[in-house]
Amino acid sequence: MDAYFGISRAGSSVPRELRAGLTTFLTMSYVLFVNPQVLGSAITGVDNAFAKLLIVTALAAAIGSLLMALVARYPFAQAQAPGMGLNAYFAYTVVLGQKIPWQTALGAVFISGAIFVLLSVLGVRQAVVRAIPTPLKLAVTAGIGMFLAFIGLKNAGAIVANPATFVTLGSLSSAPVLIALFGLAVTAALLVRRVKGAIVYGILGATVLGIVTHAAVYPGPHGTLVAFAGFPNGILALPVWPSGLVGALDLRGAVALGAAAVVFTFFFVDFFDATGTLVGLATRAGFVDEHGDIPRARRTFVSDGLAAMCGAVLGTSTTTAYIESASGIAEGGRTGLTALTVAGLFIVATLLWPLAGVIPAAATAPALILVGALMLDGLRSIDWDDYAVSIPVFLTIVGMPLTFSIANGVSFGVISYAAIKLLSGCGKEVDLLLYLVAALLVARYIWLGG
Repeated sequence: MDAYFGISRAGSSVPRELRAGLTTFLTMSYVLFVNPQVLGSAITGVDNAFAKLLIVTALAAAIGSLLMALVARYPFAQAQAPGMGLNAYFAYTVVLGQKIPWQTALGAVFISGAIFVLLSVLGVRQAVVRAIPTPLKLAVTAGIGMFLAFIGLKNAGAIVANPATFVTLGSLSSAPVLIALFGLAVTAALLVRRVKGAIVYGILGATVLGIVTHAAVYPGPHGTLVAFAGFPNGILALPVWPSGLVGALDLRGAVALGAAAVVFTFFFVDFFDATGTLVGLATRAGFVDEHGDIPRARRTFVSDGLAAMCGAVLGTSTTTAYIESASGIAEGGRTGLTALTVAGLFIVATLLWPLAGVIPAAATAPALILVGALMLDGLRSIDWDDYAVSIPVFLTIVGMPLTFSIANGVSFGVISYAAIKLLSGCGKEVDLLLYLVAALLVARYIWLGG
């Protein structure tokens, strides 16, 4: 195991990798319940759809994480799109809005994944990563950190929507906020004391507090929050074979002219979501070398594309690298054993998924907030007096949480960097490929109009 994953060479250990995998799983386990709720609104004609979508979600995450573990050998877990953005686009825009059959939409996801694999094999995705300057790579990492913190604050109810100011402070006396504040204080104190497993202990401590105090932190009917109701049907549940979902994708319909824009959107958005996420996580973990390259980049990007294809065959929306993987990296995960642990836990979740439901969003929120803070570390090396660099860096960072999209943040940074360098007479300092990428991004915004 040590020889295959290079655990000692990475300065890690088996217990640390296992702990990192557990941390990653705990922070992303909510996908088991949220993804079926989102996709279930659009996928019709399937009996017992919620249970089947839950199983499909777990299997897709397990397969994606397994590919990342065994092929790329990186601690990046795979699941549904970061921020749950593409599954919402799949359900509400494509299927319910444009009236495209969900089987055809799955076909579009499969084709976009196939394009990912092709571009990865040809080295295009690696070349794009290489063309992105180091300050923007650091900005992507910091932007993902801000995005994680924003998601954590939102999940805890510390920030809520407001029609006048867009966002505002939530009720500090509400149960989710109090539980999250407790977890935040405990986790931060343990991190300061350099306690191994600090993030895991913080999540479990907040969960226990929520259970023993009967706090209303678990999702109930009609969007309400309720206290922990125990396990009325036990902690074991036999997995349901997802008949009606597996192999239901319609490739012929997806290649039709009417679905071309859908394929393009899935491809373009997830290209920069996944690429940005992988670059940010790799930078945070210290994998990016002095030339700006990610070792084994071809394997990593191919694994990402194959995961998306497998997810579509199983019956779920785009599967890609999950930003919550940053929590496992912060816990010390540095090899594929972390991702292998996540894959194993998702397999176990097909039998013990009622137990996975014990972890409320309020308990994982502190982990996301604190990991977000840790990911800002690279900004200390930015030359803030060089406006040609600092302005694109700033736009990259704020673009992710404010638009709730990693792809938009990367796009803002690349476009502004290329434009500022060109207009300031320093155009030769920019890789020609980056100009091409910037032009494609501008064309995407013009064509799709947002």
